[in-house]
Amino acid sequence: MNRSVVHQAMVRQRANARQGTSSTKNRAAVSGGGAKPRPQKHSGRSRQGTIRAPQWRGGGIVFGPTPRNYRLRMPKKMRRLAIRCLLSDKAREDRLTLLQGLTLPEAKTSGMKEVLSSLQATSSVLLVAPKPDQNVVLSARNLDRVKTLPANNLNVLDLLQHDRLIMTVDAVRRAEELWAGGATPGEMVAIEKPATAKPPAKRRTATRTTARKTTRKPKTQDNVAAEADSEPAQPTQETPGREEA
Repeated sequence: MNRSVVHQAMVRQRANARQGTSSTKNRAAVSGGGAKPRPQKHSGRSRQGTIRAPQWRGGGIVFGPTPRNYRLRMPKKMRRLAIRCLLSDKAREDRLTLLQGLTLPEAKTSGMKEVLSSLQATSSVLLVAPKPDQNVVLSARNLDRVKTLPANNLNVLDLLQHDRLIMTVDAVRRAEELWAGGATPGEMVAIEKPATAKPPAKRRTATRTTARKTTRKPKTQDNVAAEADSEPAQPTQETPGREEA
C-alpha cells in the first residue's frame, strides 16, 4: 500500500471540499471612522485617531480570514492508484464483502438492518452499487455510520472513513472499468503482470590514469662527457679590470 499517495489524495479531497468564502473587514473596509473622536491633547484620555481601529467595538479585524482558493491538483494516475491501494487493502484485511445483488422490495430501515445483521456488519459500512437504487438509499439514510454510493462516486475519503466495504458484483465490474484500466462486461478480470527476472546491474569501474614515469640513467663520467660535447660552447665576456699603476 502506497501510504504517501493515499495521504496526498485524502488531503486533496478535503481541501477541494472547502468553499474558501469566509471573509472579514479590516479597519480600511469598515465604514465610518473618518473623523478623529477627540482632540489629541488636554482631554486626559488616550490618543485615538479613528473609531474603526481594532481596539474599538465595531472596528476592523486584524489578520482575519479573506476569500481564497484552497483547490489542490493531483495527477489522474495518482488518484486512481490511491483508490486501487485502498480497495486492495480492504480485500487483504477481509473487510470487503461481495454480494450478487442488493435489492429491497420497499424502502424500510428495518429491511436494511436485517441485511446488515446477516452480514455481521456492526461497524461503519459503505454500500456501493453500480447505480443509485432509491429503495436502498432511503432504507440506509436513517442508519448511523452507513452510507450508500454508486460505483462512479467511489472516493478515497469514504473508503478511509468506513471500516467495512460492501459491494455488488456489478459494482466491482464497474470499478474495474474505471480504476483498473477496463474489464470485460461479462466477467471480472484480474490483471497480473508476469514476473520477469531483472538483468544484473552493471557495475561501474573507476579508471585511473597514471602519469608516465621517465627513468633517468645514473650519471657516469662517459655520460657527462657526452652531454658536454653535445652542448654548444657559449662565448664568455671578459670584464675589464683595473689597471695597475
